[in-house]
Amino acid sequence: MILAIDVGGTKLAAGLVAHDGTVTRSVRVGTPQGADAETLWRTLVDLVSPLSAGAEGVGVGCGGPMSRPGGDVSPLNIPGWRGFPLRTRLAALFPGVPVRLHNDAVCLAVAEHWKGAGRRASDMLGMVVSTGVGGGLILNGRLVNGRTGNAGHIGHVVVEPVGGPRCGCGGHGCLEAVASGPALTAWALAHGWTPRSGGVRSAAEAVDGGVQAARDGLEPVRAAVPEAAPARASVGGAGSGASVGGGGSRGASARAGEPGAVTAMAGGSGAVTRPGGERGDPAALAGARVAGAGETYREDRAVTARVLAADARAGEPVALTAMCRAGRALGIAIASATHLCDLDLVTIGGGLAQAGEPLFGPLEEALREHARMRFARRVEVVPAALGQDAGLVGAAALMLAGERYWG
Repeated sequence: MILAIDVGGTKLAAGLVAHDGTVTRSVRVGTPQGADAETLWRTLVDLVSPLSAGAEGVGVGCGGPMSRPGGDVSPLNIPGWRGFPLRTRLAALFPGVPVRLHNDAVCLAVAEHWKGAGRRASDMLGMVVSTGVGGGLILNGRLVNGRTGNAGHIGHVVVEPVGGPRCGCGGHGCLEAVASGPALTAWALAHGWTPRSGGVRSAAEAVDGGVQAARDGLEPVRAAVPEAAPARASVGGAGSGASVGGGGSRGASARAGEPGAVTAMAGGSGAVTRPGGERGDPAALAGARVAGAGETYREDRAVTARVLAADARAGEPVALTAMCRAGRALGIAIASATHLCDLDLVTIGGGLAQAGEPLFGPLEEALREHARMRFARRVEVVPAALGQDAGLVGAAALMLAGERYWG
C-alpha cells in the first residue's frame, strides 16, 4: 500500500492506495486557517499516524509553489508554511520509506490521466478550482514538470490585466484572484450578496468579513461550515449530450438547477461537459470522513464557494454575476492554454467544478469567443471523474506509475 497525502488550503487528506489505484481507506480534516507552521504540521501528523503502518512509499500533493526535488513548500493558500521542509519532515517521520512530493494540482491532473477522465488523452490540462486555482500538464502522455516542478500553474495566467484584483502571488488579474473559492465569495459579499443557503453563523459577520477580504485580496472571515462532497461527474465526448444553444446562458435560466451532464457543442468550438447530478455515484455523495469517523469534515471558513454556487443555482442575482465572472475567466484561460499547448482535453476538479450551469455556461461562452484557431476548437472541457479521492490517487501515482509521472 502507498500512503497518499493531499495538502490543500481547505482540507488535509490522507489515504491508503492499492497498486491498482483503489483508495482502500481515507481520512480528512479541515485545514486550520491562520495556523502557524508547527500547528499545521502537528495536524498533518495526527491525520496520517493511523495509516502509517506498513506503507511501502509516501506520495504527497501540496499546494505550490514548491522546490523540487528538495520538497520545500510555500502554498499561497496556507500562509503558515513558507519554505516549509515538508518532504524532509515526512522522510524523518517515515525513515527508510521513499517520499515523493509534487504540486497538489499536478497530482489531480495525474490522477485524471492515470485512472479518470483523461485516460485516453495524450495532451491534456488537469485543473483544480477550489481554495486556489492550479493545474498540471500532460503532453505526449507524460507529465511536464518544468525546471522547478511548477509547469502548468494556470492559476497565474492573467485574465484581467487592467484593473484586475490583487493576487496572493503579488500580481494583479490572475485567474486565481478571480475564480478561486475565497476570491469569488469575497467579491460576491463585497457586492451585496447575503448567503441564503445556510451554513453561516452570522450574515452580518460574513458580509463584513467579505468586504474586508475584497479589500485585502482573498480570505473571508473564518467559521465552521459543513462541506458537501462533490458528486462524481459523468464524462462524455464531443457531441455525446444535448446541445446548449445561444453560447451558454449566464446562469439565469431554469436549466441552472437541473441535474445530469450536458455536453455543449456549437460552431465547432469544443465541447464543455457539465457535472452531473442524477448520474453521480451515490457513494461519492456520502461525505468525507474526519479521522475515519465517517463524518463530513468541516471547513474552517465563514462562507464557501459551495454556498455561493447553491445560491447561484437558486437564481440569486449577485451570486449569478459572481459565477459568471469566474466562468468567463476560466474560459479565457483555457483558450489561452489550448492555443499554447495544442490540448485535446481539459479536466476541471475541485469544489467549484460542481457549480453546474452558472459556472459552465459562461465558461463555454468565453471559450467559444477565444478558441478561434481550428486546432483549438477540438478541445473538450469535462468535469474531473474521480471526485474527492483524486488528489490521493494522483499522489500515489507518483510512486506507482513513476515512469510517466515522476522524473
